[in-house]
Amino acid sequence: MAAIPDPVELYGADYKRDPYPLYAELRERGPVHRVRFPSGVCAWLVTGYEAARRTLTDDRLGKHHSRGNAAWRARASIMPEPQHSQLQVHLLHQDPPRHTALRRLITDAFAPLRVDGLRPRLQALADALLDELPATGHADLVDAFAARFPFQVLAEVIGLPPEFQRRFDRDWGKVVQPVGPTDPGRAAYEARLRGLQRYIADLVVHKRREYGEDLLSRLVAARDGGRLDQEELDSMIFQLLVAGQEPVTQQITTALLTLLRHPGHLAALARRPELLPRAVEELLRHDSAFELTTWRFFAEDADLHGTRVPAGDSVIVSLCAANRDPRHFADADTLDFDRPHRTHLAFGHGTHFCPGAALARVELRIALGTLLRRLPGLQLAVPEAELRWTPAVLARGVDRLPVTYGSGPGAATDDAPPARCPVTGHRAADG
Repeated sequence: MAAIPDPVELYGADYKRDPYPLYAELRERGPVHRVRFPSGVCAWLVTGYEAARRTLTDDRLGKHHSRGNAAWRARASIMPEPQHSQLQVHLLHQDPPRHTALRRLITDAFAPLRVDGLRPRLQALADALLDELPATGHADLVDAFAARFPFQVLAEVIGLPPEFQRRFDRDWGKVVQPVGPTDPGRAAYEARLRGLQRYIADLVVHKRREYGEDLLSRLVAARDGGRLDQEELDSMIFQLLVAGQEPVTQQITTALLTLLRHPGHLAALARRPELLPRAVEELLRHDSAFELTTWRFFAEDADLHGTRVPAGDSVIVSLCAANRDPRHFADADTLDFDRPHRTHLAFGHGTHFCPGAALARVELRIALGTLLRRLPGLQLAVPEAELRWTPAVLARGVDRLPVTYGSGPGAATDDAPPARCPVTGHRAADG
């Protein structure tokens, strides 16, 4: 039997700031790699685009935590009991047929037609947030917008009552960031968990008292009708509140930071908002906030793209590495709003494709379009090296994004994508 390779460490400030050089090196070596996360848990990481797509649809791999072996459970089950059993029974950790039944309960709320009908209301929310900023000056776009807009959108979509919107503490979102049993921040971590669990319990009581037509009411009704148990209900609300907003917050920050690094693209997008749908897809591909998938497990020892993976070891797909694979995307490290359409994996693939993808796309188009329209001359207010990337294992984003604005849209630089003729569609440089 071949020796198990030493794991590559997937953590540290340099890695979080820019993981792409490491991903490029790993892709060159092969599709599957042994890696270690901050908690000490080791996993098998899939990096190439084709390998990623096949892994995400591999029926041999399951998501339920009961599949994990003892070595995985010893370090990966960071969320303590009873919260682990009560808040982790959601879609990301379920397999068909139970996953299918649970997903069916939420898909209508995030259906593209319903989301499209919400556009005027979501645009009003975005504009109202920017109405609070002065016409010129500086702001932290995380605090002023990126952390608030997705939460307000989520509240609108799932039916979160105003009093519970006011009570929600964004700090609770940090429960998805790794804090091991011996970490000095463990007590604060467990306090967040207990606070969030109390909030969810109070929300269920409120919705049971005042049933409506919204998603939260329908989930409580499903519990009362026997289609969900209590742990599934609490876990699904937990997933909606955390996974339903924090990744969009982070994607807004990563997209903005990418645009600020490419001022010509930023200027072109400000001038030509009709580019937004394609630009959003390219920004999602270029730097996805949902960097890695959650765990998957084989029930028995199995071959994964030429690598033997023991039963119960965790398998994780790097969506970011797949989206920069030059074998699938030409000039994969280049930001190109005119890139020929090829499907990216920012929202996953297969059974666990993100059910909120349509909503996230609309949020990103509205967020970026409104920010560029309302905040001309957008620039970073601090050196990029001073930005702090969140230590979350699965996601990418910055805690703060200080900017200045109000100096006018400015002229495009040499970094701008060449304009196309609106009639022929040819680039100006093509003649």
